[in-house]
Amino acid sequence: MPDLTHLRTSPVLTASPGVRMLPHATRYVLRGGPQVMLAAGDALGLVIASEPCRSTASAKHAALWLGPDEQLLIGQEADGSDLGSLLREKLAGLPCSIVDISHRQIALEISGPHAQTLLSVGCPLDLDTAGFPRGMCTRTLLGKANVVLWRTQTHTFHLEIWRSFADYVTRFLAEAGRELAC
Repeated sequence: MPDLTHLRTSPVLTASPGVRMLPHATRYVLRGGPQVMLAAGDALGLVIASEPCRSTASAKHAALWLGPDEQLLIGQEADGSDLGSLLREKLAGLPCSIVDISHRQIALEISGPHAQTLLSVGCPLDLDTAGFPRGMCTRTLLGKANVVLWRTQTHTFHLEIWRSFADYVTRFLAEAGRELAC
């Protein structure tokens, strides 16, 4: 398959305090059983969480639990490694599915003392740290957009969104910020 990364452009995002676009990353959805997750974790240098809605992360990689047999794997593009080749090598012969979704999604970081309140305007989840602690992740809605929400720090959230929803989500967050005077 030809390398089309030079054609990828960043979407135009509506400016909002506490919201920033994260650098491009490599993303794969991995589906498979426990042996697959162990092998993938070995490839990433992580112990992939088997507990629902939890994540594990290192400086270069993250694995977010999306279902009993499904993980969202995120790798830093700048590290120069080919995450896909590494995973295919480690997973060879194991029954699994690995799909590159790097071009489909972008990531936003929502941070600051009002991050939880800002997200709560359009997210039906209880985002209090008691119910949604650091390291928790899940698929949910933000307004009318499907997102993957991951709390990386007490006042910091990582939001995975489909590229086609980037304009909607950033406008939604900007409007919510104005309403809340964040």
